Amino acid sequence: MFLNGKLFLSPPQDGSDFKELFKRLAAAGAGRPLGSDGFPAGPWTPELLAEAISQIDSNRIGVDLRTVQLWFQENDKGISAANIRWLARVFGCDDPVATSEWQIELSAAQSKLTAKRREWKRVGNGDAVGARDMESIATFAGETDPRTEPPRYTDAIESGRRLSLARKSEALFTDGSRLNLPASVFAGISALGFLSFTIGIHNVEYGRPDGVVKQVGFLWTANWTFVFMVFLPLFLASVSEAVTSWKNQERPRIIRCGGLEESYHAWEHIVDDLSYSFWAVFLICLLFAGLFQWIGVCLIPLVHGGSNFAMDWSKFAIVQPEIVSIPETIAFTGLAYLYMCLCFYLLFSGLILLYAIVDDIWKLGEAARNRSGAHVDLDLDEAGFGVMRWVFRCTVLGVLIATVMKLQSSYLTSSGENILAWLLSDLSSALYERADAGNRFSYTMPTHYSSLLVAISACVVFLYGAIRLGVGSQFQIPLYKMSGVVALLVGGYLLIDAFSGFSLLLGVAGLLAIYGLVDPGFSPARASKSGNDQSVS
Repeated sequence: MFLNGKLFLSPPQDGSDFKELFKRLAAAGAGRPLGSDGFPAGPWTPELLAEAISQIDSNRIGVDLRTVQLWFQENDKGISAANIRWLARVFGCDDPVATSEWQIELSAAQSKLTAKRREWKRVGNGDAVGARDMESIATFAGETDPRTEPPRYTDAIESGRRLSLARKSEALFTDGSRLNLPASVFAGISALGFLSFTIGIHNVEYGRPDGVVKQVGFLWTANWTFVFMVFLPLFLASVSEAVTSWKNQERPRIIRCGGLEESYHAWEHIVDDLSYSFWAVFLICLLFAGLFQWIGVCLIPLVHGGSNFAMDWSKFAIVQPEIVSIPETIAFTGLAYLYMCLCFYLLFSGLILLYAIVDDIWKLGEAARNRSGAHVDLDLDEAGFGVMRWVFRCTVLGVLIATVMKLQSSYLTSSGENILAWLLSDLSSALYERADAGNRFSYTMPTHYSSLLVAISACVVFLYGAIRLGVGSQFQIPLYKMSGVVALLVGGYLLIDAFSGFSLLLGVAGLLAIYGLVDPGFSPARASKSGNDQSVS
């Protein structure tokens, strides 16, 4: 049936909830104008429906695309009373009588959804689920009509049963305040610092057999204090800003400007496709970086005594049991390594999300250029450069984390009394041309390997972004400067303790890196202004 030149479907009045009713109408294209051949124009997409609602004359504020996307997705989100009015206008084909009928039908469907949502939450809280309940929930999940989305995204029951680690990890960066995640990491290391005071290992010294007395207290370990109090919180805040801005602002803008239809490849689906990556990283961090490393580095030496690892706060009970007991040290190191492995999971999760943003903007750019032509190139280049500014910041912070980890590990083998004295001694040996004649011990240093993994992972994401988004871009010169800083910082990391005076190279690279965190483009006013105009920069 056609009404006012549009496809009109009468309200079914079959007791369907809003999700069921909307899915059928969107698939049929109810309310869409007829095509030039006189046939229906096809199903609704979030972009087309949002545009149609926003073009209603009496609707002055329009509707947010994200709101319309939620109607299409498999979730428990309904529709507000204000939007029921506008959706009824669309399905009613601007006919007053038909619009009134659809307003009544949509209001009843929303009430049905609200009641079913309460029942679904009750079932999810652990109540018994019978066959009739499962059938009702399956209908609510949309399994009766799989035409609008691929099957892997319509099975809401299976998604509820299994742990969606990818979605939950992404939500840590995007939900709530962007301060939450960095503050949580800072609070964790602060709590460990207070515990170290309690058990007495915050400031302890160890006399090596060669007579060198080294500071091995917990609060003197740069790979715990600097990493988890400064660099990792900054890294997490940067990733949170990048992902939130891309997801909520830049991505919808590119889709609108490029004339794309992105209901099928929504951001949530992209995150879901990376589920195996999140799980792989989580298991590696938990088992290898956490459990197995704690057993090999801390537990076995504490229980059996002696090891080929350098003496530090985690094994100090072996030589000074009157200061801290072995059971106390086992408990403290267990908490510390659990905290550490979870924090490194957050770090690698952030790198995965940055990779997803780079890959997403590259694919959207290709689709927009093929659809809209060359006039979209400038907007895409600016958006890509805005993304690369955040990728550069995160890469710099990632390499700085790896650098601090390797510095602490190298210090334990040196003759320095503490890490600051060791670095100053190396710097003076370069400035005054004195050879470093200190004694060195040969230890097994697993931190060297783990720091290398962090550095490589951060650089791979930056390299991928530079290749995907930098080729042909008008912002090539700032990207070259970014690449030079990353290369210098990586060179400083690799040459730690390789020669006398390495700290001079490391200091120069560190100063440039810190400046790059403030102005990632290292650019004049004009380029800086164009970058600052981007909401993701």
